Amino acid sequence: MMKPAQKQINRENLLNQGVSLLMQQGYHGTGLKEILDAVQIPKGSFYNYFGSKENFAAEVIGHYIAPFIVQVERHLQSADHDALGALQNYFAELIAALEQNQFQGGCLLGNLMGEIGDTSPLCKQALQTAVHQYRQSLAVGLAKAQQQGTVRNDQSAEDMADLLVNTWQGALLRMKIEQSAQPLKQCSQALLNDFFKA
Repeated sequence: MMKPAQKQINRENLLNQGVSLLMQQGYHGTGLKEILDAVQIPKGSFYNYFGSKENFAAEVIGHYIAPFIVQVERHLQSADHDALGALQNYFAELIAALEQNQFQGGCLLGNLMGEIGDTSPLCKQALQTAVHQYRQSLAVGLAKAQQQGTVRNDQSAEDMADLLVNTWQGALLRMKIEQSAQPLKQCSQALLNDFFKA
């Protein structure tokens, strides 16, 4: 019988490998054998953890977005009196990481939205949940910036967060074909340094 700690480690390794492979190759381009070989787990064990490839992808989506939400929250906590500056720093950090990675991958959420967002109800729900959670973390920051007087009050924090997420996703796709950070910088600067400012 496998120890609970080892089972959790295996599950975490599978999810990490899933993020990596789904980012590189997409849902349809990634086979279970490839994931299992990379983590050295037998096929039967995979089904004990996830039940199906579709269930696995849905869990990978939640696993992928969690660190981004933590990252937003960390920026907001470290700059308690300047929420707008915290969001600007957060997006600058994302852009620097994408530049360092030579614009590979983009965003797993955006990639899977385009690939399976309208064909897999389970993954569609997981994508909706992930996008909503991410949008809410940004809305918290924008609401705090509104209270601090640095962000306009004639729009709701939720509406501005929606605009930011939607524009950022488009900029990530443009980044991939341009192989340039310019669409990302244009998005974050136009919104956070101009349109959202009080």
